[in-house]
Amino acid sequence: MTFIKCFFVTVFNSLFLLLLPGCDQPAKQPVTTTTDFSPSFKLIPSDTFYFKSFVDCNMAEAWIGDTFRIFPGKYGEDPLWGYSNELKFANGKHADEAFLTPHEAFQTPKLPKNAKPGTPGLHGAVWFETVYQDSTDPTGKTLFAVYHNENYPSTLPYDSATGKGYKTEKWPQGLQGPGSPAAVCRIGIMKSTDGGHHWEDRGLFLEDYQPRFILKPHNQSNTFPGGIGDPSAVASGEYLYLFFGEYSYPGNYDSASYDREVEWSGQCISMARIRLSDLDHPEGKARRWDGKAFTIPYDSIGKPVASLQIPLDQGGGPASSASGGFYWGPSVSWNSYLDCWVMLMGKVTGPSWAGNSVFISFNRNKDLGSALQSQEWTTPRLLFERPGYFLWYPSLQPFNSPEDIANKNTSLRLGKKARLFIKNIKPERSDYMSMHIVEFSK
Repeated sequence: MTFIKCFFVTVFNSLFLLLLPGCDQPAKQPVTTTTDFSPSFKLIPSDTFYFKSFVDCNMAEAWIGDTFRIFPGKYGEDPLWGYSNELKFANGKHADEAFLTPHEAFQTPKLPKNAKPGTPGLHGAVWFETVYQDSTDPTGKTLFAVYHNENYPSTLPYDSATGKGYKTEKWPQGLQGPGSPAAVCRIGIMKSTDGGHHWEDRGLFLEDYQPRFILKPHNQSNTFPGGIGDPSAVASGEYLYLFFGEYSYPGNYDSASYDREVEWSGQCISMARIRLSDLDHPEGKARRWDGKAFTIPYDSIGKPVASLQIPLDQGGGPASSASGGFYWGPSVSWNSYLDCWVMLMGKVTGPSWAGNSVFISFNRNKDLGSALQSQEWTTPRLLFERPGYFLWYPSLQPFNSPEDIANKNTSLRLGKKARLFIKNIKPERSDYMSMHIVEFSK
């Protein structure tokens, strides 16, 4: 969801009164979770750390030898916001150096061109959300980028022969207000064998189709009619596990029989997995969670992580709702100090992905493939809130500590302390920035 100023001219006229102004707030007292596994954390104020280039996604990164490399930005066709060539990379001797790289010093990788509508190939815009580094390549240069992809009926028109693509009838409005179309998100994989200088598209990881999209009059979100996106991916055992937002109806949408509770039941943070050996040819290989195991095809209907759903009687709601009521944008890392997985996520509280808080959840099972262990996430707890802002894409990042450098930590692997980065948005500007360090304790 690309941020530009004209988006907020539309959105904040109707939304800003819903967000109470005030000072920056520290984390509130954590609530009790439903499990006895509950690591402690605290926010330590730090000098404000501004990122100097474009970010509108999770921060994908990897160590290439002794070089820390980041891949922020957006690339490709977008009829709503315009073509973008902002998916670039920057290097550093450690994370802080890479994050402080000025925009003009970023390098542009070679990416596949968009295909014409109605022909095979890459369509729409992409954002790299996670980079998996192939552990079988001793050079560290073989990378697989998990990307968020957005399309519209004009870039991916409906094909009656295949049932793929999008129809314009009753299409909901997008982020630029009435008359602008909503985007559909899906998730794919690109590969590089030279550390990220050149990329080739390897195909789709996950996709939802037109019959499941929530259309007018029920969709009031100003964002997506459906699809899956905003992913984070981690390796465990022989698999790459994908955490993503599910925004489609858990069945065929019919305006006459639409049920708000049914829509909510199939959303929002969900999981799928694919064998690491299938990343070169991923299409059709991933499996979604069915409630007991990973058995659902990549383009069919899975089930969300139950502990990460907000109950309807506690303010929860479906993704098409104007009032929100769900977590989104997961960022997952392994914490070597806590010996557990850590997930950050935003919370949607209004249309156009409004929300001013960041939540945290934990999973102590290193092996995500055994029994129900991939689903054992603690009840989300408030980590940070900032009234008057939209807070998007929270993540924990390494910095220039000797430990982070020696262990070659990234956003996928961290220790006792990490920087908290968030995209902070107001009508007049947008900053990807850090104001705090998170310190964990057992």
